[in-house]
Amino acid sequence: MHIPDGYLSPSTCAATFAMAAPFWYVASRKVKSRLHTKLVPLMAVVSAFSFVVMMFNLPLPGGTTGHAVGLGIAAIVLGPWAAVLSISIALLIQAVFFGDGGITAIGANCLNMAIVGPFVAYAVYQAIAGRAELTSVRRVVAAGVAGYVGINVAAFVAAIEFGIQPMLFHDAMGAPLYAPYPLSIAVPAMMVGHLAIAGLAEAVAAAGLVAVLQRTEPELLDLTAVRPVTTGRWKATRALWFGLGLLMLLSPLGLLAAGTAWGEWGAEDFANPAVRQEIAQASGNVAPPEAVPSGLERLSSVWSAPIPDYAPTFLKDASLGYILSAVMGSGLVLLVFAGIGALRDRRSTTA
Repeated sequence: MHIPDGYLSPSTCAATFAMAAPFWYVASRKVKSRLHTKLVPLMAVVSAFSFVVMMFNLPLPGGTTGHAVGLGIAAIVLGPWAAVLSISIALLIQAVFFGDGGITAIGANCLNMAIVGPFVAYAVYQAIAGRAELTSVRRVVAAGVAGYVGINVAAFVAAIEFGIQPMLFHDAMGAPLYAPYPLSIAVPAMMVGHLAIAGLAEAVAAAGLVAVLQRTEPELLDLTAVRPVTTGRWKATRALWFGLGLLMLLSPLGLLAAGTAWGEWGAEDFANPAVRQEIAQASGNVAPPEAVPSGLERLSSVWSAPIPDYAPTFLKDASLGYILSAVMGSGLVLLVFAGIGALRDRRSTTA
């Protein structure tokens, strides 16, 4: 679901960024008033979880891959506004350092996965969970349904963004300039895999984590229970970080799924006969353009990530490189939130 550079026109990128910006602003204002609570370490571990879980690629129909996002559990534990910031930070780190998602498309990717998905998931969870006890099975079911619906709505919005490109942006001959497939292809290509598999992965992740939290720290399932803590804030989440560490060690499982996520092919793939066949197979047996769309080719090189595809160049072992990338990404997330917490503490002591 990570839209790369070149698949969306500059105007689409600008529009989606403008749509996401007010949510970032309001989220930062709402979260600012709660930074003296457990929220900072919780946001850090949820952001890192989202980063790592998106590395677990799953095989989807048509020979493509997909992944969960962690948007369901983020919305449930943090609330939708804090989830916006947590997942946005994960997506930004993925784009800048690992080339997973485009720099120009950061507004669209955040709109889909960090805004639309969490808000939908939160609304569904609240509607189903209602006033049920924090340890109720009903909340586990609500979390699973919320995650499933949230990621599928996010995928649908991404499909719309892909699908309107050839209709709105083409040359004088009608050749697409950016994403080449129309809505009639983009929507089913995106949705079949997410409805069938990626959505279930998101549901299992959300429901499973809620079930674990019910047994270990049910307070985290009640947003009103986040109390001010003066010491040991990061220690309060160390069990969650331990679980995240285990997830990092298992991250090479994400390498087992062959193929590329739909709509995430590189510009060079359009000239590769084998990849062209894969693209057609995943797109209703409709062949891609003979030549890479000119706008896509131009924007695809706007940014070169230092560690593309989670594969450090100094490591020959792909599995080890994947683990190291998971650790590095989570470390970057931790640094961002440690900096936020330190800045808040400094302001509190000088106030």
